[in-house]
Amino acid sequence: MDRAREHTAHTEPGEQPAPQDSGPPTHSGRSTTDATALELLVHGVGGTTPERMLDDPRTVRVTGDDTAAVFRRIDDADAERRPADYRGKPVPEAYVWCNLTSGNSSRALWLLLLPFMVVNLAHWMRPTTRGRRSTVRLYGLLVRLAGLTLTVLLVAAACEVALDLTAWQCAGARACAEAHTWLGFLSPDVSDGGWWSQPGRRLAVAAVAPTALTGLLWYLSHRTWSEYESQRPMDRDDDGRPEDEKVAPDGPEAGAAAHLAPDVEDTARVALGRPGFWYGRRLVARLRAAHAAAGFLTVAAAVGTSAARHDRRAGGPALLELLGWLLNSALVLLAVIVVWVVCRRGRSERRLDKHLDENVVRLLPSSAIAVLVLAVVYAGWSRPGWRSTGRLPGDLTFGGITLVQGLLVIALGVVAHTLHRSRPDPRTAMYGLAGPAVAMLACALGGVMSAGVAQRVADWLGGTDDALSGPPVVLTWQASGIPPLLLVLVTLLAWLAHRTWVLRRAETEAVEREYGLVGERPQEQLEGLPGPDEGRDRDSVPPDEGRDRYSVPPDEEHEAQDAGRTRRIARTRAMAALTDRAPRIVAVISTVTLLLGAAALTGALVTGETPARAARGSHDFVEGAAQTAQALGSWLIGVGFLLFVTWGRRAYKDASARRTIGILWDVGTFWPRAAHPFAPPCYAERAVPDLTWRMATWTRTTGGRLVLSGHSQGSVLAAAAAWQLAPSVRSRVALLTYGSPLERLYGRWFPAHFGPEPLAALHREVDCWRNLYRRTDPIGGPVHLTSRHGPQVDAEPFMDPLAYGRTGAHPLPAPILGHSDYQADPAFVAERKHLLDRLGTELPGPRTSP
Repeated sequence: MDRAREHTAHTEPGEQPAPQDSGPPTHSGRSTTDATALELLVHGVGGTTPERMLDDPRTVRVTGDDTAAVFRRIDDADAERRPADYRGKPVPEAYVWCNLTSGNSSRALWLLLLPFMVVNLAHWMRPTTRGRRSTVRLYGLLVRLAGLTLTVLLVAAACEVALDLTAWQCAGARACAEAHTWLGFLSPDVSDGGWWSQPGRRLAVAAVAPTALTGLLWYLSHRTWSEYESQRPMDRDDDGRPEDEKVAPDGPEAGAAAHLAPDVEDTARVALGRPGFWYGRRLVARLRAAHAAAGFLTVAAAVGTSAARHDRRAGGPALLELLGWLLNSALVLLAVIVVWVVCRRGRSERRLDKHLDENVVRLLPSSAIAVLVLAVVYAGWSRPGWRSTGRLPGDLTFGGITLVQGLLVIALGVVAHTLHRSRPDPRTAMYGLAGPAVAMLACALGGVMSAGVAQRVADWLGGTDDALSGPPVVLTWQASGIPPLLLVLVTLLAWLAHRTWVLRRAETEAVEREYGLVGERPQEQLEGLPGPDEGRDRDSVPPDEGRDRYSVPPDEEHEAQDAGRTRRIARTRAMAALTDRAPRIVAVISTVTLLLGAAALTGALVTGETPARAARGSHDFVEGAAQTAQALGSWLIGVGFLLFVTWGRRAYKDASARRTIGILWDVGTFWPRAAHPFAPPCYAERAVPDLTWRMATWTRTTGGRLVLSGHSQGSVLAAAAAWQLAPSVRSRVALLTYGSPLERLYGRWFPAHFGPEPLAALHREVDCWRNLYRRTDPIGGPVHLTSRHGPQVDAEPFMDPLAYGRTGAHPLPAPILGHSDYQADPAFVAERKHLLDRLGTELPGPRTSP
């Protein structure tokens, strides 16, 4: 975009005014049919450019910054001053938010935060219920505790690599220290008993790495908290109206407000309509302090408890033994406080919670750092007779974390089942157990990443031969469970392939019927209708041109059938339908993961040896299977870790790869950080207030009509923003969604927030809503709202491709569009025009402040 042409006239009617300067409306009493209409476009996953969204290379930024902004075509910059030029068509605006998730190269570091993001999703997958506040709170508490265990697991893995494998084992073995000369100053043999060669001092030096990791996570969380969670939504009073609309309405708007009074109660019951839903500043600050303290305490425990265990031996110094007990007591006390902080308070959504627990945010991490410093000093005290042998007690640590995570997941499953039974919904994924299943996957992902790092470093330093004891046995058992899990995945892929084949056969017949290839007239030949590629203005389609564009003159001949094209269309539809099989896949994988994790923990605790050694002397098949699983698991987890690092490195340097990762964050970071503060930040806490401010100020200032047009993930943002509007503004808004996962994905996986009741309430409160989808779309689908909530929401599915063969409108073969290019369909313009026509003159104009 040409910065010299950037729009700077802040007093333009189209410009979003600052909150403190929002004066009274200036167009009171204007009929909404005379006012300018606005179409606010919100793109979906993967991002795009304003030039592409507006179909014009010359665009101008109306409001916003380099991270997220609203754009117009240059010719439309002053559209509000020329309403006659836009009669019968809306002014298009594009809200571009892709830089919130896939902007600079630092986004590649978010790959390390993947388990945290997944466990945060589990918090929002709670089944829908009503009147069970204590059970809902218990559900959130269990997820937050699961998130805390993931932080401890990550830092413990860093301690395992730095303290145990490197400083304790490798530096304590002459052969390993000589092979890695950079460890020479830590080795008592290579350095001839140098000052740093004592075990406690080696641990103190190695503690720098996990401490730095914890500090980095703390810093990143604080920085993103300042950029995202600190974006304050529009203030609301008790009746849910923005602060600048507290003046009592009069005239026709008073009637509209009275008519909408029942809907205010509906909005209060919809969580996404609560004033504080997108303002999690207080909770994230508390959780950040608790998780940072937990990380520092984990490092302190790894450093200090080893020295304390040595001092408790018979004949040890009494003073050091006493200091060791005091240190352990301080660790336990602070650990209890950390757990209490995590459990004490959840989200406060019913109001804008502007309070900040400054004492907790400041004192808790500081106290943990102080204990860590004392642990380092204590461990570094001279102990001439101390020698490093074997490995640090990692089996107890990782085994305890695995056990606690398993118990939390089981308890979470019981709570989720109780909630689902209180208000069952047949469309809910996994009968309400999606949250526990995803939490299990997050724990498994954290375990795999931890075991992968430890195994690769152990192999690099010397392997698991007699020279080094290697990583904890429980990590080796967990790695050995990967081959059986891969067998399950292969079985699932075979099942999906079979389902695709069965669905393709059924869809082949449907394609033949719909395109008139078997005993019917073809429905797609549009001899008299120009196609989207023939230079047709997207705003020039007559209002009566809708689904009947597929009608065919009675004298048309049948389309010649192309078996290959028919198969491609049918296969695309079958592949798109596989999205609905995702709950079964997640259920199977999470169940198998839970069973394999339990088996790995049991095997490690019972035998105390690696699977290969534990199987020695057993049946040949068992021994061979154990050896194969251990070797193959170690290799697979190492390859997976290397691929993970390579992907992150490529994403750091390559913008296109970073954009691919951004798609993952688009879906995974929509929700606020309610369970883990180190998860990637919630972009919706910036995007939803942006959209809300733009719609509220524009409709109040101009009195115009507005179509909120969202594609894919943009439709989810659009719905969330519409819920945040006051009823007087929401009544001026028409919602157009296409390729939308609102019900197909969000409604099934997040039923408490996008289930049938919240979507029905949104349907009642907006003026009108139309949802467009294709059968070839793997993401978008119908919202399944019945007509009793208002006009029909779901349109008939768009034909894809628009034409089966070559026609006058499509002389070249039409592509199968799937999830993209909905606006290329002529029916899209007709549906949008229909929405604008429904926003009629009976709507009240903006009121004038007295």
